[in-house]
Amino acid sequence: MEKKPKLAVLGGGSWATAIVKMLTENLNEVGWYMRSAYALEHIKRQQHNPNYLSSVEFKLDQLKLTNDINEAVNNADYLIFAIPSAFLNSELQKLTASLKDKVIFSAIKGIVPETGLIVGEHFHDKYDIPFDNIGIITGPCHAEEVALERLSYLTIASNDEEKAKIMANCLSSDYIKCKTSDDIIGTEYAAVLKNIYSVAAGIAHGLGYGDNFQSVLMSNAIREMKRFIKKVHKMKRNINDSAYLGDLLVTGYSTFSRNRMFGNMIGKGYTVKSAQMEMSMIAEGYYAAKTAYELDATRTTRTPIIDAVHDVLYENKDPKKVFKKLTDKLD
Repeated sequence: MEKKPKLAVLGGGSWATAIVKMLTENLNEVGWYMRSAYALEHIKRQQHNPNYLSSVEFKLDQLKLTNDINEAVNNADYLIFAIPSAFLNSELQKLTASLKDKVIFSAIKGIVPETGLIVGEHFHDKYDIPFDNIGIITGPCHAEEVALERLSYLTIASNDEEKAKIMANCLSSDYIKCKTSDDIIGTEYAAVLKNIYSVAAGIAHGLGYGDNFQSVLMSNAIREMKRFIKKVHKMKRNINDSAYLGDLLVTGYSTFSRNRMFGNMIGKGYTVKSAQMEMSMIAEGYYAAKTAYELDATRTTRTPIIDAVHDVLYENKDPKKVFKKLTDKLD
């Protein structure tokens, strides 16, 4: 395959918009699918996404815009999915175009609710995509800082090193540095779990816990992440690498973090429904907490932070009481 294949981004949110921005630094044409016809027309007239990262201006001659998912799939070799995991299954049901021979990269940091699978496993199990044709794009990287062209880092994971390098070259620029990894399962689970821990950090902040507790929470979270990922996919990895610890820290501490914002609302007394209604973006950690908890239903892995977030969000337990108990389980 040519060194710079045809790429398409599927999704209309902030992360999808940031990825399109990164790709247009290197490619003459980028396919971009989003379901909102209004947003597409706005981009054509005003050259920016009306709903997300509106400060980013695009050159229209670089974009192949469509609200037909099949058109986007047919016109690309590499597909980057940046659709919230809660909506991925319904979007894929629109497909009549074949995914066979496509290289799929997931930039989705969540679990598909209908199957309980991380996105890479979902494409492998449900669409027979070989793992060599599946890749992961993960942080630490916030879309808002990409928009500001602040120095950011990405990890591109794939079993096929050449495909990972191709994607890294397409995304790299003066303000984006990319490294590659062969840990597609571990990096994707890390991207899922860090959202749960970010919700926990937000709940703690909303309850009035300070920086001292937050540091202990994050220290315990990375060790809990290591135990969880080792159970689901045992291989040699350094949990202190940016794709694991770095992504956890930026999501747990950043004011841009929607998961932390969601948790903060819960800690301040919002119900789950009211917090979701007030936010304009999806907090992936909400869905991930349920699935991660169920994945470890045998309770053979010690996951007190995941358990605490699950109990608050799904068992309607008092956050103050749950986190008081959690403080005695951390070290």
